[in-house]
Amino acid sequence: MSYPLDQHPAGAREPIRLLLADDSVVIRRILSKTLEEESDMTVVGVAANGEIAMHKIDQVKPDVLILDIHMPVMGGIELLRVLRTTHPDLPVIVFSSQTNEGAENVMEALNLGAREYVTKPSRINGGSGISVIHEQLAPIIRGLMGRKRQVLEAPKPALPTAEAGHDSSQHQRGENQRRDSASPIDVLAIASSTGGPNALARLMEDIPRNFPIPIVITQHMPPDFTRHLAARLDKLSGISVAEGAEGAPLEPGRAWIAPGGHHMVVTTRGGTPPRITITEDPPENSCRPAADPMFRSVVEVFGANVLAVVLTGMGSDGLIGCRHVVDAGGRVLTQDEGSSVVWGMPGYVTEAGLSDKVLPLERIGPEVTRWVASSRRDQVDTPADA
Repeated sequence: MSYPLDQHPAGAREPIRLLLADDSVVIRRILSKTLEEESDMTVVGVAANGEIAMHKIDQVKPDVLILDIHMPVMGGIELLRVLRTTHPDLPVIVFSSQTNEGAENVMEALNLGAREYVTKPSRINGGSGISVIHEQLAPIIRGLMGRKRQVLEAPKPALPTAEAGHDSSQHQRGENQRRDSASPIDVLAIASSTGGPNALARLMEDIPRNFPIPIVITQHMPPDFTRHLAARLDKLSGISVAEGAEGAPLEPGRAWIAPGGHHMVVTTRGGTPPRITITEDPPENSCRPAADPMFRSVVEVFGANVLAVVLTGMGSDGLIGCRHVVDAGGRVLTQDEGSSVVWGMPGYVTEAGLSDKVLPLERIGPEVTRWVASSRRDQVDTPADA
């Protein structure tokens, strides 16, 4: 249960104060009831549209706003435009339906400062709908409030054993134990999930126009959303960014994002140049797209010449894939806990000793550029402080 602010147990943190803005009475009721079941959260107000929410923000002083996009009088996008000026530091999570129009609106909301989104289930009044609130929305709320130690909740997966050719002692690298590798970096593979759209935007802004290698990205997202994410990143980045397409050749200075609902891997046959392959293979780590298939595939094609980057995200997808990268002699960078919305994916990789370096988000793009430049003869625009 949640505790009133004057009755929470001695020594416990005050509950996270939530304001819910949604025009559906049913959604507001279910959200309120379910989030109040989280011991560290309390709903301090609800609003049927953005105008009411705007007035209540100053009255109830929420820590986090849960926002629907489509509402009468003032919708979510219009409210975000106002909040950008009046309350720029208020964390906002968009709770939106999974439609093509909804995906476009979510990308616009992220551009306007929303920190994260959760796809609203088509039927929220049921087991799967309630689990989305408990298993996705609640951890994101905690992550935005800096309560990250509570969200490494996914069970650690079974890892390859020594009998399969994997010696765990090979992987204890640590932040200050990065090997100097003579292998040039020929591909950059990036994995992200919760908090990923904004993290990717920040990273891609730092990639120079003359970046000499291809980039492949797996972001956990449903269909339609990844196309809009690719378009958003394409506008922000100095290089071309597109949704992955079957048979697309990997080219230097271009990035491809795995399409929602499909795995994206890199393949080559008979000496042909590496290409994108899109599959409907079963989900891995309960995800499709998943990072592990992508990481395995780039190792199969590029061997030691891989740089893997694991950004903010819930769960442990990417952990086993990073083991393959390390075994092949490649390199791994992970986002640090302080700048992650949820330190799940990068946390598992880091705690397994697989990360060459753990960095805050704003330092990852410049570090990637430096590593690529130093590993190759190509002239790459490196940051001024390199």
